[in-house]
Amino acid sequence: MRPLRYSINVTLDGCVDHREGIADEELHRRAAETMARADALIFGRVTYQMMEEAWRRDPSTGGWPDWMDPWMVPFAETIDSAKKYVVSSTLSDVDWNAEFLRGDLSEAVRALKEEPGEGLYVGGVTLPLALADLGLIDEYEFVVHPRVAGHGPTLFAGLSQPLDLQLVDRVEYASGAVAMRYTPR
Repeated sequence: MRPLRYSINVTLDGCVDHREGIADEELHRRAAETMARADALIFGRVTYQMMEEAWRRDPSTGGWPDWMDPWMVPFAETIDSAKKYVVSSTLSDVDWNAEFLRGDLSEAVRALKEEPGEGLYVGGVTLPLALADLGLIDEYEFVVHPRVAGHGPTLFAGLSQPLDLQLVDRVEYASGAVAMRYTPR
């Protein structure tokens, strides 16, 4: 069974707003490595659309957006080329190496996990909350940034029961961010 891994950037006060993290080369390299360990990515509608807008290679030119620094390209290439599954009841179609994950969420994700491979990766806020409540996430990575945002959204707001986790790895970055990887107890 391939594991389902979740990784998210979070501030010291629990904010998971993607604009609040420290975007540097070292953290982008780690994120690309994390995603590269997955056979496929699973996103909800919001995360899929946000990632597609930011990290998709321009279909008409094959190039990257003008704002993208050269050190961001490995991350962009990793996410752009990855197989993606999208959980959405409001989107009518997807592309960008993506297909819908339909039906009962628990059954659909369990079926993906039973396929052979190295693993799956889930990103975002709302979908991982639902998957955590279903007990389907096998590994959690929290990249904690040395910042207090003072606003939300916050990590796992609305979780139905506590998650008891065991620390299995810890990496410190030059920025002061710390990546902590956990598995359920």
